[in-house]
Formats: sequence, structure tokens, C-alpha cells
Amino acid sequence: MKRLFSSFSLMALGASALLFTLPLAAWELDPERSRVSATVMQIGPDGPIPRQHEVRRLSGSADNSGTLELPLRLNQSDVVDRLGPLPPWLAGITERPMATLTTRFPPERLDQLAVGDSLVETLTMKVQSGSAMREESLPVRFTKTGRDQVQVTNAERVALDGQALMANPTLRSVLLLLGYEQIGDEVPVSLDAMLVKTRDS
Repeated sequence: MKRLFSSFSLMALGASALLFTLPLAAWELDPERSRVSATVMQIGPDGPIPRQHEVRRLSGSADNSGTLELPLRLNQSDVVDRLGPLPPWLAGITERPMATLTTRFPPERLDQLAVGDSLVETLTMKVQSGSAMREESLPVRFTKTGRDQVQVTNAERVALDGQALMANPTLRSVLLLLGYEQIGDEVPVSLDAMLVKTRDS
């Protein structure tokens, strides 16, 4: 009996090891189809003028719990394209994350969605920039567009605090380089991203 029990134990251990070596499905952002757009209202002598900007190539992988960490760098935005060669004191920050966004979505609910269906989840967004940490809730719409892909958009209007952006030393420097001496109180933003399911080999 003891030998039989030992055999079952070895089989269980072997099965567990096999399960852990199987490829695990994970969701990650497709950088080519993931971006955030923002409308900055430039305040000048001729009145307010809306300007469009984008942060492109959003990338990040979620763990099995759906926790996603998303670093945001200056070189992902169209700012570098518009400015051209940056001054030496600013060039070094283009690769460094200006902020890191962390959130968690329900991967099991995405798996249960049929193609063409969607759901809205209110996600908690934690944004860390330097030593400052902000936490906000954002309703997000997940739409399954294919077997292994889900489009992610904001489910309602979202706007950033323009004065808070100008109060951030790094962002203020970038905005001044772009010619923004004063901006509107609100900066509407829209999310259009694609989550794709991959399997680790």
C-alpha cells in the first residue's frame, strides 16, 4: 500500500510538473495598434486653438491575475517628431519613463466574451511619476474583435487636469518647447488599444 501511495504521489508530482511546463495564455498590448490621443487647448492672443497629440506604441504584458504595468516614455509621443533634435539637457529623458501606469483587468471575463460582444469594467489606474502617485477610476470598454484579440477604449469622456500638467516640471518643459505658454483647464484623452493573447513557449 505504501508503495502504491508513493506511485500515486510521483504521478501527481509528474502531472503538476507537466502542467507548469505547458504554455500559458497571457494578454499583452499590441504596440502597433495601441495609442492614447489627447487634445490640448492652446491659449493665445487669438483665442483658444485645439492641438492634437498622441502617445503611440503602448506596450506591456499582463500577468495571470490581469495586472498590467505600462511605462510611458517621451519617445512614444509625437512630441519628439514635432520638436526635431532635442537639446542635450532634454535628450536623455526620452528613453526614461515619464510615468508608469499600473492597472488590473479581469482576464477570465475577457476569455468568456464571444466575438462581437463587449463589457465595461471600472478599472483603478495608479500612475506614478517620480515620487508622486495618483490613483483614479476609469470606466473601460473591452470589445472582442477576434478569437484572441480585444479592443480597449474608454467607456466615457475622460479629461486630464490641464493645470496639473503644467505644474509638472518635466511636462511643463516639454509643453513650453512646443509653444504652449498657457493651456486650457481640461485635456480630453481617448484610449484605443488592442490586447492580444499570446502563449509563452
